[in-house]
Amino acid sequence: MFRLGVLIAAAAVLVSFSAEAANPALSAKANAAFLAANAKKPGVMTTGDGLQYRIIHNGFGKQATAFDTVQVYYTGKLINGKVFDSTEPDLPATFKVNGVIPGWTEALERMREGDEWELAIPANLAYGARGAGNAVPPNQTLIFDVQLVKVLPPKPDHDQDQDSGGND
Repeated sequence: MFRLGVLIAAAAVLVSFSAEAANPALSAKANAAFLAANAKKPGVMTTGDGLQYRIIHNGFGKQATAFDTVQVYYTGKLINGKVFDSTEPDLPATFKVNGVIPGWTEALERMREGDEWELAIPANLAYGARGAGNAVPPNQTLIFDVQLVKVLPPKPDHDQDQDSGGND
């Protein structure tokens, strides 16, 4: 019986440490309300799977594909305004388009170099039920300001560039 009491007390302590996840401003209802209200804002487009974006500035450069690498500036926030990640000035992030959360991949494939967009990414296109460590609680809509700086084509696959080496 004593062990059960200790386990219950430990669980209570763990629950109290996850206050942000229990924050009513980040509840499922608050996330749904945010997306519904955001969808009604002027200029906001919503894709079939729920990604919302608003074009802040149009670029006219190359459009990225899933296999390209991109350089971007961004700021990521929760719906309560808390910034959880961002790039540094004059130091864009570089990553593969298909190596990020699905909402980012979808947006980057629509963007052109020079574009600046505001994204509202529903949880199912973000980190979902797993969240992202201490920075993003589970089941959160994510807001990103994204500027696509450059699209870099995929590097050639060295294995495909070599001769087959077979005997004729």
